[in-house]
Amino acid sequence: MKRLTVALAIVLTIGGCSEPGQSSQESAAVAPAGALTGTAAPAPETDPAESPQSTFAMDVDTASYDYARNLIGQGSLPAPETVRPEEFINAFRHPYPQPVADGFSITMDGARLPDSHRATPDGDVRLLRVGLQTRADDVSVRPDAQLTFVLDISGSMADPGKLDVVKDALRAYAEQARPTDEVAIVTFSDEAEVLREMSPVRDRGGLIEAVDRLKTEGGTDLGQGLTRGYEVARASFREGATNRVVLVSDALANIGNTGSSAILAQVREAAAKQITLLGVGVGNDYGDRLMEELADNGDGFTVYISGTTDAREVFVHQLPAALPVRALDAKTQVTFDPATVAGYRLVGYDNRRLDASDFRDDSVDGGEVMAGHSVTALYLVRLRPGANGPVAHTQLRWQDPGDRTPQEAGADVTTASLSGTFEDAVAGLQVTYVAAWFAEQLRHGDQAGAISRPALLTLADTTAARADDPAVTELAALIRRSGE
Repeated sequence: MKRLTVALAIVLTIGGCSEPGQSSQESAAVAPAGALTGTAAPAPETDPAESPQSTFAMDVDTASYDYARNLIGQGSLPAPETVRPEEFINAFRHPYPQPVADGFSITMDGARLPDSHRATPDGDVRLLRVGLQTRADDVSVRPDAQLTFVLDISGSMADPGKLDVVKDALRAYAEQARPTDEVAIVTFSDEAEVLREMSPVRDRGGLIEAVDRLKTEGGTDLGQGLTRGYEVARASFREGATNRVVLVSDALANIGNTGSSAILAQVREAAAKQITLLGVGVGNDYGDRLMEELADNGDGFTVYISGTTDAREVFVHQLPAALPVRALDAKTQVTFDPATVAGYRLVGYDNRRLDASDFRDDSVDGGEVMAGHSVTALYLVRLRPGANGPVAHTQLRWQDPGDRTPQEAGADVTTASLSGTFEDAVAGLQVTYVAAWFAEQLRHGDQAGAISRPALLTLADTTAARADDPAVTELAALIRRSGE
């Protein structure tokens, strides 16, 4: 699947339901397409003379885009607070060059704004794209996987498109998984239960039989389920393998600990043992807030699946390819030159931003990046009159997943790389702009009015024709549908 360059999604919220058809009071609200409501907190322009460094934890989540895509396809819109521009951007393939080693390649490019974009404040505003790429692994030579699936079987998972989709995807995974991979299954509703102890996948019949026994019942004690899952993962930790907890849920937690801080406190010791957290979010009635907090603070990341095709793509193709971890606690710091830059603004990453002093403080959490994943950040950069020369330096810092030693890499960009027209820019930069401003309009960000929806749609159609990518064609269709 073109968008799923990251692994999976945990999608959690406070409040929930214990019986089929019951809705969580805290789940993400939806509205008829075209009925945009709500506001997003503004991200003001920063003067590099006062604060030259923009620092953020890397984020490869795509759940926000995939959830919006599902709702718009059904004639609704996501609640503005569930829309995160960086996840819209990272939902698309960006063909950055791959590094030779286990670190990152860094691509810095840009262009002038499209003619239909009204820059505020006035001035010579340019787009700057920062693209980061890890090396992909040959699936045939990847490390073995030690996966603990933590499956939500509460009553709300009986709704169509939830547990039925998950069971189909797990059966498909069992048929193709490497025999030396090992899998355990923990289920949770009112209580948590180990349905299958950690066992090699070569016993495919036993794995499929366990999946076939899944049925829904009761409430949703997500905290207990995740705690039990980590206990199983920790007890069967295998050196040299990719050890991971995969949480699968509609995220309507309503029993026990339902806050991210309390749940993370329960599993922090296990998570510190190089056990990363991934998940799959399912269902139209789905909560976002708690899930994203767990993902951002629990060594995890998110994606959302809307049906059987998405689910099979994730479990059969994306999960095996993306298992190896390339970087732990990865952070980005972009330092702008005040001699050439009058102001800059990072689009998105609102809850991933860090203080400049956090960059080399390895006790401050960053993001986890898998093999073959890319991370993209988009800036609006207002140049000083007549500016010519250095614009910014990007520095990356991450920990080696094997021994936790810090690693760094850097790159620079000048005004020359930002001087071309938007129409002549590479297709990837155009896609980045369209995805970012679609998100800005959906969330009513303070930049939403910089371009009209018809003008954005025109850019999307032009970009889709040039990119020749079904995912970009679908993006244009979503923009059109969201305004109907």
